[in-house]
Amino acid sequence: MKLTLEIWRQAGPTQEGKFETVQVDDAAEQMSILELLDHVNDGLIEAGKEPYAFASDCREGICGTCGLLVNGRPHGPGQNTPACQQRLFQFKDGDTIKLEPFRSAAYPVIKDMIVDRSKLDHVMEQGGYVSMDAGTAPDADTLHINHETSEYALDHAACIGCGACVASCPNGAAHLFTGAKLVHLSLMPLGKEERGRRARNMVDDLEQNFGHCSLYGECADVCPAGVPLTAVSAVTRERARAAFRGKDD
Repeated sequence: MKLTLEIWRQAGPTQEGKFETVQVDDAAEQMSILELLDHVNDGLIEAGKEPYAFASDCREGICGTCGLLVNGRPHGPGQNTPACQQRLFQFKDGDTIKLEPFRSAAYPVIKDMIVDRSKLDHVMEQGGYVSMDAGTAPDADTLHINHETSEYALDHAACIGCGACVASCPNGAAHLFTGAKLVHLSLMPLGKEERGRRARNMVDDLEQNFGHCSLYGECADVCPAGVPLTAVSAVTRERARAAFRGKDD
């Protein structure tokens, strides 16, 4: 399988970047996008040249580390699929594939296709946890929660924090990510004590570092975990609830 790759090369955050053209004549249809980059890098290393930098870890679609734009779409052409699971059989022999980092003002480029997504971590630091006295965690069997509620919470807990939702949004919003965390934690028995504080702090950080929701749903279309678009509404709902109940909640 022959492919023409346009790969983004950028030496550092303050350096200008550009696309470099790479011809691949022996790609296999079962390769993932990341395996294709591995293949290109193997050739560069053998030739004594610098390989392309990109992020990856588990390559099983659960860690959220991989993230790049494939022909302008976060992760690739397959819907709700991470880059590490996007296979080349989705392309035709002779196609041109453009590979570049996630594009967002919230994601400064570190090098090549690696971006700094720490602003997502900042949101989690504001409330993505539950508080309890050390050594007093109850057994799981003693926490009563019905099946429907637990399944709904897990649908939102599935978010892997890859940040594709931000890259897909024309406004650079992180409402799907933040809403997923707010829904998940609001439904769990543990953590209800800080529900209001969590909403205020996480939403305030969200609004400071990310853009406004575009309301078009591009985020849910590319989310590898399939987090439902309804999670976006939790940002406003939970923040309004916290404002109504006051500072002690």
